[in-house]
Amino acid sequence: MQTLEPILAKHPFFMDLETSYLKLIVGCASNVVFREGQMICRRGEDAHHFYLIRHGRVALELQAAGRGTITVQTLGEGDILGWSWLIPPYQWNFDARAVELTRAIAMDGTCLRTKSEADHNLGYELLTRFVRVLAGRLEATCIQLLDLYRTTD
Repeated sequence: MQTLEPILAKHPFFMDLETSYLKLIVGCASNVVFREGQMICRRGEDAHHFYLIRHGRVALELQAAGRGTITVQTLGEGDILGWSWLIPPYQWNFDARAVELTRAIAMDGTCLRTKSEADHNLGYELLTRFVRVLAGRLEATCIQLLDLYRTTD
């Protein structure tokens, strides 16, 4: 039976992760598919997973009063969807919708938190990788806000 370990090892998020850590976290992984238009998560819902996008596109969206739905960022192959599983109260901060058929690997957040608590070096490694994801989301959100509130002369 083939595991997801070789696929995880090739994903940009886990690239260069020690083999021993890959062997630990592969048990937290499963394949998922989202149909075009399917809501993957909604802001405020419990966040139990994050997703490694293998194929397809996912829109990160916010609902803005008087403006409707704003796409903050569109994620694609090689990107990560979700960091809310990592930070209490473990609730999604954005809505996410599959723009097209999307194949991903779901990583169980509870499983990863348990393994990170047992091995703090693994936890540190995951945290530093997620800090880069968070920084990218913050930058994308700032750019979107600047564009949204830009005045035309």
